[in-house]
Amino acid sequence: MTLQKILAGLVAPAFVISVLPATPVQAEPLIWGVQAEQTEFRYGKDTDVFAWNFDALVGSDELKLVWRSEGEFATKNDNFERLENQLRAQVPISTFFDAVGGIRFSSPSTGNRFDGVIGLHGLAPQFFEVDADLFVGEYPSARLDVDYEVLLTNRLIATPTIELNLPFTDDTKYGKAAFGPSLEVGLRLSYDVVDRLLSPYIGIHYERSFGGTANIKRSEGEDAGAVFFLVGAKMIF
Repeated sequence: MTLQKILAGLVAPAFVISVLPATPVQAEPLIWGVQAEQTEFRYGKDTDVFAWNFDALVGSDELKLVWRSEGEFATKNDNFERLENQLRAQVPISTFFDAVGGIRFSSPSTGNRFDGVIGLHGLAPQFFEVDADLFVGEYPSARLDVDYEVLLTNRLIATPTIELNLPFTDDTKYGKAAFGPSLEVGLRLSYDVVDRLLSPYIGIHYERSFGGTANIKRSEGEDAGAVFFLVGAKMIF
């Protein structure tokens, strides 16, 4: 075999490999869905409340766009004690946590307001679900929301929740005083009817204001704390 043939045999395979088309990159799958963690009626001493808390999301593992809605409608006064809608973008910053950025539109009966939102969303050690948000605007505040699911059986689940709100300035329009926190604690016992898609529950919900915020409530003829028994359902679409 001549030297030319030997060189041709070495070069030809490399040439063939170089002209083969590149394998297309697999497109990242689109994720979408609606998760209603709370859809419930709360029965209290002075008033009953219809409350909800749900997320609707679309995106991928690298970037999600989330619409979050939270509300509390008091039947006695026929008004919204709380009504919030947030548009949030979430990007992963670690295995278990996403960074959050977006806007919040609050529109309870006391008036409308826009705020910026920055925060963290994810799973802390021992699988506590955590939302830690800072609301930036004319009346800045912070919120910490922690949930935990305890599997009593494969279908029976106890979910303790805690939410802490801390205003940084006086906000008399919304009934808040600087550094006068408000606390909400709940316990819901749910039964998984359809593979986590539908889980009716019963439970108890406790609200309490402190400091100047509690004083504002008392001056308006309200109690600083209240206990509610509740019935509702968790749903996933």
